[in-house]
Amino acid sequence: MTDEPTLAVADLRTHFSTRAGLVRAVDGVSFTLGRGEVLGLVGESGSGKSITGFSILGLVDPPGRIVGGSVRYQGRELVGLAPRDLRTLRGREVAMVFQDPMATLNPMLTVGRQMDLVLAAHGRVRGPERRARCLDLMTRLGIPAPESRLAAYPHELSGGLRQRVAIAVALLNRPSVVIADEPTTALDVSIQAQILREMIGLVRETGVAMVWISHDLAVVSSIAQRVAVMYAGRIVEDGPVRTVLRAPRHPYTRGLLDSLPARARPGEPLAPIPGTTPSLLARPEGCAFHPRCARATELCRTLDPERRESDGHGFRCHHPLEAA
Repeated sequence: MTDEPTLAVADLRTHFSTRAGLVRAVDGVSFTLGRGEVLGLVGESGSGKSITGFSILGLVDPPGRIVGGSVRYQGRELVGLAPRDLRTLRGREVAMVFQDPMATLNPMLTVGRQMDLVLAAHGRVRGPERRARCLDLMTRLGIPAPESRLAAYPHELSGGLRQRVAIAVALLNRPSVVIADEPTTALDVSIQAQILREMIGLVRETGVAMVWISHDLAVVSSIAQRVAVMYAGRIVEDGPVRTVLRAPRHPYTRGLLDSLPARARPGEPLAPIPGTTPSLLARPEGCAFHPRCARATELCRTLDPERRESDGHGFRCHHPLEAA
């Protein structure tokens, strides 16, 4: 028995060299993920969540590149791995569910043909068994009439069904790690709730480790055991989901929670976080959140806070909120 985590990300840094300057999209991200564990990666748009997911799978295209850090899958280093080895790994050991299912599905091929090609590419399942594997997974994901869906083209399916198919494609080869990049954002609430229930059941049944990327704290609270809050390319708070969401230490996490509609009383306006996320071309000195923070002092404007931790609850803040 080994204590090696399924996925270990350490000080990951992904930069984009542009004409306007250097964009530090991922700036020192670290976390670990064990078997059967779901980590929620949350934050506003532009915080670096999706680029973190793409970096783990080596899917960052020029002018972006990983400039530092480590991504270890079951002890094997993925940063710097040869492209051929990475292609063998993707979909088989580590898979990704994209926000837009049409980024996964080919509009020119039937669903069944695409799923068959995914299984054939990694050679894990023989021809006669592939259809049975596809039908079984589609049934478990709540796709009605799976036989007819295999013969359908993506445009013939609803948005919810396309997303279920995209999830099924990611899970076909029974990977150990799945990166889910806001897979339910564009769906209505009822379909979103169904997919979340199905994903929770699959995680428990198969033991897959999952990074669930989202801007929706309510969704993350229902599926994840741990949460990491990103801002300006960095994780500013992380820990057990109940601890972080019930007693946040970082003002940014508090702001995200206070802006949720469910927390407002009827007739009262929401409490948004003032200002906008900073440009990663001109990251503020000191704490990146200080221009939007009511607790900011001169220390926050000049010195970048180090990470502190208490009982597995980590945060980067000079003036953290009181612990509950």
